[in-house]
Amino acid sequence: MSNNAKDNLEAARKILTAYLENKGLRKTPERFAILEEIYTRSDHFDVDELYISMKNKKYRVSRATVYNTLDVLVDCDLVTKHQFGKNLAQYEKSYGFKQHDHLICTDCHKVMEFCDPRIQSIQNMVGEMLHFKVDHHSLIFYGGCTRSNCENRSNLSKEEIFGPGTNN
Repeated sequence: MSNNAKDNLEAARKILTAYLENKGLRKTPERFAILEEIYTRSDHFDVDELYISMKNKKYRVSRATVYNTLDVLVDCDLVTKHQFGKNLAQYEKSYGFKQHDHLICTDCHKVMEFCDPRIQSIQNMVGEMLHFKVDHHSLIFYGGCTRSNCENRSNLSKEEIFGPGTNN
């Protein structure tokens, strides 16, 4: 783990501690273990992936504890919850990480991140134009990736799928 990642994890621990104390919630080892597991990841994850990862590392956590802890971490802005068009919620760590946006392959469901400063400029301009203080935004592009190893993409050509002479 890099020094920056260690610093982010330590700051996240302090934020979680203050949040739990402020809300009168217990500071359980499981909550901090889940936080640490999330802050050592570099990907988006769902509840089951996190739960299985914790179980594989011999942590004694229930699925309910994972759900409840994720709710707490979202409430104190240490984790961001995404609904990427499927019924399944995806999460990612958020403390110490730049605003970014997402591309999602509708075939293999791979989530890719990108950052373009022009989007921030547009957000600022729209906020000024409409006299609105924008706190954050979410931008998601959906489409088919062009990776040759896209796991769920059909190997059939558009002509084979839609018939000869179609422009779909």
